[in-house]
Amino acid sequence: MNVSVSIQQTLAKPLKLGVIGGGVNSAVGYAHYVASQLDNKWQMVSGFFSRDPQTNLKTAQAWHIADFKPYEGWRDYVSVEKANLDAIVVLTPTPMHAEVVCELLKQNIPVICEKALTASLEDSLKIKHTLDETQGFLAVTFNYSGYSMVREMRQRIFDGELGKLSQIQIEMQSDAFINKAATGKPQAWRLKDGSIPMILLDLAVHLHHLVHYVSGQHPRKVLGDFHNFSRYSGIVDDAYLWVDYTDSMRAAYWVSKAAYGHKNGLRIRVFGDNGSAEWFQEVPDQLMVSNADSIMMHYNRGTAINQDRIVERFKPGHPTGFIEAFANLYSDIADNLARYQQTPAQFEFDENVFGWAHAHEGLNLLHKATLSNAQGCWLDIERQDSKHD
Repeated sequence: MNVSVSIQQTLAKPLKLGVIGGGVNSAVGYAHYVASQLDNKWQMVSGFFSRDPQTNLKTAQAWHIADFKPYEGWRDYVSVEKANLDAIVVLTPTPMHAEVVCELLKQNIPVICEKALTASLEDSLKIKHTLDETQGFLAVTFNYSGYSMVREMRQRIFDGELGKLSQIQIEMQSDAFINKAATGKPQAWRLKDGSIPMILLDLAVHLHHLVHYVSGQHPRKVLGDFHNFSRYSGIVDDAYLWVDYTDSMRAAYWVSKAAYGHKNGLRIRVFGDNGSAEWFQEVPDQLMVSNADSIMMHYNRGTAINQDRIVERFKPGHPTGFIEAFANLYSDIADNLARYQQTPAQFEFDENVFGWAHAHEGLNLLHKATLSNAQGCWLDIERQDSKHD
């Protein structure tokens, strides 16, 4: 059996990373900071973390940004600092992404963008137009495929172990909007639905990503059924999506922020004509695989068949954390960006990093699901081919 892969420092020196958004008061900033720094492939050197001067300064201090310089706005920051950066990660609220991403691409700055790429199809197409003009670098962070056992699941499926896939059941739920013991209130922008409900941009984009990642299939039709169960009226906080995929595969999504007893219940079950596989994020180092005789085997990082795809920072038996899975993705993005810098004209993302085309496909699926919910019928999904994969 091959030996597990440890993170290798393949770069001559760490890539210099800047940040827009993601201050210490944000939901995702700290996770991106820690994940990017874990393997020494990135050095966070500057940022415009918040429009609030105190939050901006507190973030720079917390993240040990040497010689931190405050700026009036993110455009001022980019104008001064761009020559000293290999990439900028965009961690602003989703509705702001398009404006920031397009400007960075026009400035020839490689971009790493927190999912969802945008809040609407229109904004996503604006980014595509800018990408076509600039031939720039844009990676979107779908971090759950950074888990080693998700990558193990994918490889087993691609190797044909489960046979022809028939269906995938996938869910992601929490009680964030209904828990009576919770203190505080969600950020205001998370309580305002646009053309695509925010819960889909927050959670369902991950489900679209994982279904495609492990199966390689693309959505063709969708039926949506949306609900509101929480104290926050006027928004969708619970949704079902039934999706018809290429190669006759079906998938069922459930996302909710109104499910008591759950905090982030991400679970994926894949069924084929020769077996099934299941992964649960709260037990991240285990993969359950059943064969055609319904004999179930439990695999972990130490017993994976595709051991050369298992990323280790410590020996099996010491569970992989969310931040480590996120760090795997940041390591992959660094390697992809280094290849892009060498040969931009021939560049293509590897199997673990995704760009505009994948992110836009997910947004298109969610947009059509929203229309389907309103119309009460199945709707077709047109696929838009693009080299910006």
